[in-house]
Amino acid sequence: MHPIIIFSKMDLSQSNLFGYIEDLQELTIIERPVRRSLKTPEEIERLTVDEELSDIERAVYLLSSGQDIQGTSVVANLPVLMRQNPAETLCRVLPKIREVLHVAGVEMQLTAAVSFLTVLQEESVSIHTYSHSFLHIILQNLEHRDAGVSNAWLETLLAVIEALPKETIRHEILNPLVSKAQLSQTLQSRLVSCKIMGKLANKFEAHIIKRDILPLVKSLCQDAEYEVRTCMCRQLEHIAQGIGAELTKTVVLPELVELARDEGSSVRLAAFETLVNLLDMFDADDKSQTVLPLVKSFCEKSFKADESILVSLSFHLGKLCNGLYGIFTPEQHLRFFEFYKKLSTLGLQQENGHNDNQLQLQTLEQEKKYILVRKNCAYNFPAMIVFVDPKNFHLELYSIFFCLCHDPEVPVRYTMALSFYEVAKLLNSGVYTIHKELVTLLQDESLEVLDALVGHLPEILELMANGLENCGSENKLLSIPDLITALTTAEQRAATSLKWRTHEKLLQKYACLPHIISSDQIYYRFLHRMLTIILTNNVLPVQKAAARTLCVYLRYNRKQEQRHEVIQKLIEQLGQGKSYWNRLRFLDTCEFIMELFSKSFFCKYFFLPVLELTRDPVANVRMKLCYLLPKVKSTLKIPTDKHLLQQLELCIRKLLCQEKDKDVLTIVKRTVLELDRMEISVDPEQLEKEKQQNEGRSTSINNKIFEKKRRDSKTSSVLAKSITLSVPGSSSATSAGKEDKKSKLVRSQSFSTQALHPKYNTLDKCPNKSSATGYASSVSGMGKNCMLSFTDDSFRTHSGGNSGNAAFPSSSSRNIFNSADQKSNGNKEIQSRKMSIKSRKSNS
Repeated sequence: MHPIIIFSKMDLSQSNLFGYIEDLQELTIIERPVRRSLKTPEEIERLTVDEELSDIERAVYLLSSGQDIQGTSVVANLPVLMRQNPAETLCRVLPKIREVLHVAGVEMQLTAAVSFLTVLQEESVSIHTYSHSFLHIILQNLEHRDAGVSNAWLETLLAVIEALPKETIRHEILNPLVSKAQLSQTLQSRLVSCKIMGKLANKFEAHIIKRDILPLVKSLCQDAEYEVRTCMCRQLEHIAQGIGAELTKTVVLPELVELARDEGSSVRLAAFETLVNLLDMFDADDKSQTVLPLVKSFCEKSFKADESILVSLSFHLGKLCNGLYGIFTPEQHLRFFEFYKKLSTLGLQQENGHNDNQLQLQTLEQEKKYILVRKNCAYNFPAMIVFVDPKNFHLELYSIFFCLCHDPEVPVRYTMALSFYEVAKLLNSGVYTIHKELVTLLQDESLEVLDALVGHLPEILELMANGLENCGSENKLLSIPDLITALTTAEQRAATSLKWRTHEKLLQKYACLPHIISSDQIYYRFLHRMLTIILTNNVLPVQKAAARTLCVYLRYNRKQEQRHEVIQKLIEQLGQGKSYWNRLRFLDTCEFIMELFSKSFFCKYFFLPVLELTRDPVANVRMKLCYLLPKVKSTLKIPTDKHLLQQLELCIRKLLCQEKDKDVLTIVKRTVLELDRMEISVDPEQLEKEKQQNEGRSTSINNKIFEKKRRDSKTSSVLAKSITLSVPGSSSATSAGKEDKKSKLVRSQSFSTQALHPKYNTLDKCPNKSSATGYASSVSGMGKNCMLSFTDDSFRTHSGGNSGNAAFPSSSSRNIFNSADQKSNGNKEIQSRKMSIKSRKSNS
């Protein structure tokens, strides 16, 4: 038994080996076409073009002897050639393209149609030149055997018709159209003629359309092919707009009635949709006598013989009901409303007899159709509110609204979420009745539904909050907690999904909550969640959206303790965080704060923490900060923020001196130039306060100086009197004392009558010193002439000035130097007198 087992294992391994070999052989087979597709040297030689050829010559060469892919490249490059050299391109390149297109493949044909349209849109040539050179090529390729190519050229022609003059359209397009629309022409030619006539209806007057176009329209409406009848029926709307209401009533409406009874379902569908779109052009008689019976027959047959029209009928039912509202009797009004209710639950009823396998298969085939019908009912729900009247919403429409919001299919709930805002606007004060459905859609298991609802979420919540306030305080207190729970649940579900764009959109819309709920509810249920998203989420747009919403919450929070707590967390966990990614997000948050808050708020709490990041070890953080510095500087005001400006300049100097990263240094230098060009805003009120404070300080200092000088002058005068009395017989000292006393009197008068400038405060003490020096020199026996010259100079200085402020500093400085000179001169004089006395004694 044992060898058999080993042998079986060997067989298993061999079979695996053979399987691997077969796989390898398949790979080699797959690779063979790749090897064969490589170009040989001969093929590369044929693809090579002389580099010295100009663009025009190269294009002509490639169109003449190049391969198809090269010719397609030239055709795609036609708009560029037309911009560079239009004359040469029209003369040499365009004729070659015209020749090549006769035998060109589908790819080149499609490329040419797009290039011709681009040349028209760019207006590289005049419309006259374009119609002369390009229009004939377009018309020649309209009837291409490939339907896709024919439609591409038709789209180009329809765009050209908008720009062409009427005469060109008449001769080049309208006249040949008569023959192209005949039954003898091909099906493709007649289809093209239908679409062209629809476009021409807006280019000519009504009488020209009646004479030249309407006969062709009638002929094509009775064409043998249902495709042509369908196509022409859809163009009747454009033709009716061109000929006016009267001709529409007499010509178009009878054709629509006949087409509505056509044997082809697509023709009947086109007639019904055209009829709905033209409702505004019919008067009350036409609506009641012609349109309403047709619509009623469509509704009756839609469930029985003609289910093909059911989807279109459900889509246009809202427009149809409001368009015919004025002619409905109460019975007809109720009938159409019941028809809408039936459509809104189509496919959800469980009826007897559906257990049969054939019926189950039939139900599966119709499931998609029924889902589309209910989706269209959700789309038309706002129109049905208008039809029924918002006052009757709770009694007649709320049950339908509930079913559509809880529909098992996502497309239906998605459409209800899209139209929820319109419903809320129509209900206005009665919006509180749909509060539970809002909570349901917010907690929907499909994020597509949530994404559809979020688009107008701020407006919906505002309407909801106003409606709850009008409803009463008790209902508001009972309902708001459910709404908050639904909002938090929606955000958490979006956060755990991979659809980060929905999460970003949701966070952006949550910035409206301060207008809806209280500050405490935001603080405890949403604000900290935003901070957590900033710290933990890995998607940058989501983090930025959370940061901005957090700043909005902080902006509307009036409790200082909560504010300071959030600010502290932002600085500690983001600005001083261990991850450089968090520090980058801190800079983003600061940018939002500068956008939402006042300049003083940013300077008070975030200016210095931002500057701290100039020493960040990561170059990307420093780089981002450099980009932010101009905005940071714009928040400063002079003179309030002088110290912050000094800190900013200091940080910039350190960056310039110490930065080692080349990229950051380049940005720093660029930022410095930008900062130098910026002007700092000035706070005029603060500046005026500082001026007043400086003036008050200077006045108090001047008063102190005046008092001190007055005391010094009294002391000096007393000393002069005592010294004069102590030296008997000295007439020179007595006269000098009198003169000096007069000078003191003049100085005291100048102090008492004029204010002194602050910068001269240090010099105000100098005249006292000079006067004291004068007294000392006079006591020492200085001559009368010297003393008189000193006092005379002092008087001359005071009397010669125009103002006291201007004269006083010059006299002060002069007295300083004069006192020093007189002191030295007095000493020399005393010595010379002593020498003369000694010499006299020796002589005697």
